[in-house]
Amino acid sequence: MIPSMVTAEAEAEILAELRRLRARLPQLTGALAASSDGLVLAQDSAATETESVAALTAAALGVAQRLSDSTGQGAFRELLVRGEHGYVATYAAGEAAVLTLIAETRVNVGRLHLEARRSSLHITALIEHSLGRRGPAAPSAGAPGP
Repeated sequence: MIPSMVTAEAEAEILAELRRLRARLPQLTGALAASSDGLVLAQDSAATETESVAALTAAALGVAQRLSDSTGQGAFRELLVRGEHGYVATYAAGEAAVLTLIAETRVNVGRLHLEARRSSLHITALIEHSLGRRGPAAPSAGAPGP
């Protein structure tokens, strides 16, 4: 996915979702949505190095995907890094994007995961809608399921 393919309206909605997420988790110091190749879609952070963080996220994503695949754990879902001064958490947002969060050490990691997973699903839907993609068609009434 190329970020320019995402509409300005979708970018604004993604930014609004990042702001809502930061409001729900005050221990977040930054939130970033990026394409899986490291291009910023939206960010809500005072940090000036968002492009660098997006690029590093893409590199970490590649390693995490290979690790998950090679160990038989299936498709990448999330990655959590704990540093001396806090956490960096990355969540899949569909196949083409990721949500990366920077959090203080005092964040409740369970709540971080819960809120981030919800937001990543919402961001996925916004991106797919912007690109005109639809999920698998639901079986019609009376039609046999898979």
